[in-house]
Amino acid sequence: MKRALTLLTTVALAGCSMAPKDVRPAAPVPPSWPVGDSYLRTSEATLPALSWREVFRDARLQKLIEQALANNRDLRVAAANIAAARAQYRIQRAAQFPEVDASVGITERRGNATTAGNGLGNSGGTGTGSAGNTGAGGTALRTNYSTQAGITGFELDLFGRLASLTRAQQNSYFATEAGARATRLTLVGDIATAWLNYASDASLLAVAEQTAKSAEDSVRLTRARLEGGIAPRTDLRQAEQTLATAQNDVARQTSALAQDVNALRLLAGSEIDPALLPASIEQAAPTIAAVPAGLDSSILLRRPDVVQAEYQLRAANAQIGAARAALFPRISLTSVLGFASTALSSLFDGDAFNWQAGGTASYAIFRGGAGRANVQLSEAQQQAQVANYERAIQTAFRDVANALAVRGTIDAQLRATQLQADAAADTYRLSEARYRGGIDTFLQSLVSQRSLYAAQQQLVTVQLTAATNRVNLYRALGGDSQLEVTRQGPQPMDASGTAPAPGS
Repeated sequence: MKRALTLLTTVALAGCSMAPKDVRPAAPVPPSWPVGDSYLRTSEATLPALSWREVFRDARLQKLIEQALANNRDLRVAAANIAAARAQYRIQRAAQFPEVDASVGITERRGNATTAGNGLGNSGGTGTGSAGNTGAGGTALRTNYSTQAGITGFELDLFGRLASLTRAQQNSYFATEAGARATRLTLVGDIATAWLNYASDASLLAVAEQTAKSAEDSVRLTRARLEGGIAPRTDLRQAEQTLATAQNDVARQTSALAQDVNALRLLAGSEIDPALLPASIEQAAPTIAAVPAGLDSSILLRRPDVVQAEYQLRAANAQIGAARAALFPRISLTSVLGFASTALSSLFDGDAFNWQAGGTASYAIFRGGAGRANVQLSEAQQQAQVANYERAIQTAFRDVANALAVRGTIDAQLRATQLQADAAADTYRLSEARYRGGIDTFLQSLVSQRSLYAAQQQLVTVQLTAATNRVNLYRALGGDSQLEVTRQGPQPMDASGTAPAPGS
């Protein structure tokens, strides 16, 4: 009965934990997105899980994203980091279980025949056997066989030190998984942005080529008028300046397109098919869908970087429990079961069996306050992780709010820029016709041509901004369920403070 009570007490104490209860700090952001003239009005609703396929609807872009998710080297590094974190967790968890070692040995001893009759067993126990065969010169050969198995260095986790360290490593593993999902989310956004940049540069190249062709016509006309004595030389020089500017832009945009392809190739991790590239920003921008309105700011708790910060906070919390438990004594048990015999045939007879068991308890009497300082260090690090967690939420809220600020005004800006480009195009046509008819001066035609060129470039820029804004909003929300690292990956901290086990 006394042994049973002792065993029950040990088991009960082994379940103790000195780690403080996991409590998620309140989100340090308003309960809803900002609403005003520069923001879309949103209703308080729960955001459904987003899919990048729902936002990026062009089949060519989807194929590029799939290619990047399969071949990108940053994702391979992230996968390796997950494997390393999982292994570290298993190593730490193994410390909570007994370590069982086994060994088999055989020894031979040669000595005088008069003293060969007595022999000592190995560390598995003490054994006595008869002398071996006597060789020439009065010497005897003695052979001793032994086998043993035992538990070495098993620490009774009475105060939860090992359990807290395991919990800390487990949450570090979950944080690494969340970090890998953040890498995937960033990659998808980067692919979409690079694809749109290529489309924008393709449109700018087309505008520059069109302007260069128009400028060549103006140079030929002005040169003919100069040779006919109608136009001054300054008109020709101004026309040539416009042509040179457009030709310079053609060369620059050609280089930009090549660099855009290089960026996509790096992100995709392999060569890309030219057929997957868009022809213009006018073609690519409408394929980027807007995320639904009515999003509650609690969706930020699902952003990978916020989830990562949350698990880092939980790991720091568990480190406090380990530091507190280290202030108490450590109790370790050892046991050895073995057999020793001078004859292999009688190795496992009852007389050859021996065993030993022992335990040690250690406690640091004086460490100069290092133990308590270690607890204080863990508590300070936990407070730093609380601040990091709150900052991650605040940063996420700012990212979404900034994207919504642009989203609320970009449509009006796009309409105004389109009207400006249309008006500039009409003005240029009229000025060119009046110049050819000898009604207006070349200066008016030149000014209208430059205004049209600038308006067309501005329109392409605003179209790119509008499409990129939808990409940024998708990335800021971070709620893509298709980018989970594992099907049962890390989940946000629940009310009970429990964490799922890896692979559970």
